[in-house]
Amino acid sequence: MVGHMTLTESIKREALALGFDAVGIARIEAEKGVEPDSAEQAKTSPSPEMSLPRLLLDRLSEWLRRGYHGTMAWIGRDPAKRADPRLVLPGCQSIVVVGLNYLTDHRADERPGHGRIARYAWGRDYHKVFWDRLKQLEQQIRDLAPEAETRSYADTGPIMEKAWAERAGLGWIGKHSNLVSATHGSWLLLGEVLTTLPLDADEPATDLCGSCSLCIQACPTGAIVEPYVVDATKCISYWTIEWRGLREEIPPAIQQRMGNKIFGCDDCLDVCPFNLRAEPTTEPAFQPTPLALSPNLDALSMLDEAAFSSLFQQSPIRRTKLEGLRRNIAIAQQNLNSL
Repeated sequence: MVGHMTLTESIKREALALGFDAVGIARIEAEKGVEPDSAEQAKTSPSPEMSLPRLLLDRLSEWLRRGYHGTMAWIGRDPAKRADPRLVLPGCQSIVVVGLNYLTDHRADERPGHGRIARYAWGRDYHKVFWDRLKQLEQQIRDLAPEAETRSYADTGPIMEKAWAERAGLGWIGKHSNLVSATHGSWLLLGEVLTTLPLDADEPATDLCGSCSLCIQACPTGAIVEPYVVDATKCISYWTIEWRGLREEIPPAIQQRMGNKIFGCDDCLDVCPFNLRAEPTTEPAFQPTPLALSPNLDALSMLDEAAFSSLFQQSPIRRTKLEGLRRNIAIAQQNLNSL
């Protein structure tokens, strides 16, 4: 006990005090009581009941086999490690999963001549928002339990965070493969602290998608190839953010369906019924810049490297680099001219 609170309760309280909007605990169950000490053992040790790491490895391996990761080679480098946090932090028993709500009560200006930027990139780069708080949370965990080993990530490490967020009760993975929270809808960004502490687990979330298929219908490119499975090589977010190649190498059908999107795509998220009850965030870092809400295609097409670096210094949009942004803008302008 920590005072009159359990260690788990104290850690959750500290997470909420740091400004996280959601927190839950997932436990990593061992198969037959055996913890893998190598990626090879994780692949080969038999189990009558499949644990979550084993299930994740099977799903990830099949997704990679289908080539759905495209050019994102890092996803396929060590699938066993990506699927099992115990191969990331030896002795890991629990994951503290935290979420930040990034919904704001603003609407994008999509008048002719304007591009569209995915909502998560309207404000500051969320990785930086998470990093400081996650490090503070790690320190507080070690203050409460000096024997604890910890490691934290925010979409930056080999952790299948949506699956662990579901296991920790923050929400369920929807048919669009993103997390859906009954409280925050589709607008939670995720971070996690891995720890060797045996914390009390939360009840896993229940999938409430039911027969709804709005997200599948809304995808402009048919990237949701079956419920819960996204082929990244058909996804507008992949082509506008991850793809490093030339415009000419993007399939013409994808280019046409990109419309005015110049960084990411929210179409599958926007239609989710659970977003109707989601409340806007009070986090200042996620409040949109005028540029993000109303990106003028002509003005942005004139940016040089210095202006790009200055404008997007604190923004996730830096990820696409000036070359990629120019490519996306040219496609949006072509789509605008063909209307």
